[in-house]
Amino acid sequence: MASQVQCRELSPKLLEIAKKELNEDPKRRAADVQAIRDWLKKQPHIIAKPDDRTILTFLRGCKFSLERTKEKLDMYYTMRTIVPEFFASRSVKEGALREILLNGAYLPLPEPDENGCRILLSRPALVNVEKYSMELFFKVVFLAMDYLIREDDQMVVCGVSAIIDLENVTLPHGLQMTPALIKKVMTCSQEGFPLREKGVNFLHTPPMFETIFNFFKGFSKEKLKRRLHVHGDDVESLHKIIPQKLLPAEYGGTAGTIDEIKNDFIKRLEEREAWFLEETGGVDEKKRPGKPKTHQELFGLEGSFRQLSVD
Repeated sequence: MASQVQCRELSPKLLEIAKKELNEDPKRRAADVQAIRDWLKKQPHIIAKPDDRTILTFLRGCKFSLERTKEKLDMYYTMRTIVPEFFASRSVKEGALREILLNGAYLPLPEPDENGCRILLSRPALVNVEKYSMELFFKVVFLAMDYLIREDDQMVVCGVSAIIDLENVTLPHGLQMTPALIKKVMTCSQEGFPLREKGVNFLHTPPMFETIFNFFKGFSKEKLKRRLHVHGDDVESLHKIIPQKLLPAEYGGTAGTIDEIKNDFIKRLEEREAWFLEETGGVDEKKRPGKPKTHQELFGLEGSFRQLSVD
């Protein structure tokens, strides 16, 4: 018999959304968590021992499909071993990651949109590519995502809406956005994280944007492709999708300044420094039942270009 699940209680409003959109049944919740826990015991290659809250997050992200939850959990921990460039050595109190966070290159906005989605603001041009790589920028993105899936029930239940502001992006930034890097980022985010991606808004798009956008779109799932919005330099067009009251002052909004939002987010990350530095689990491919997974199998580009949309 399944025991009580150790997790935060959802607000009545979030619980109703979870029931309606995620197939969550509070009466069945403990049994579903136990089913995943029993499955994990039979996976000798998965080193991690996720707690109830983590398992429940993945169940919600997979709309309580047990099979999809198993696939996503496996990928989540596989990434930690196969892609150490994104997931190893993650201090937020010192070094390169802290510098990128202090620049405000990636941060969640304080209030969700009218559908409850967490709004994530990405400003890759703030990465000094003479000093750091775009790969390091995505390491910050995944660090933030790890924090949010653990702490932000609003995002887990309702999903995310992204703003990618490309203002001041330069050719060196663009040259680092190779098809290999884009595919690695898209595979990790779409296959390894329990996210409901509700939309991506591109703002201040540069001349080189079309090429990068086509790669991005080519590696996106069909549902996400229909949710991509390109606004160019038209901030008012963005306001039609994301109301001004939810945006920072720098975007014509009233949700505070970038500095205020950024400093609050960094403080919250610092409180979890020990967790980021702990061994968060991974896999031992030598113990995986069946064929081991490899970097080439997951992120290789062979055959990918035939799928890209380049019109």
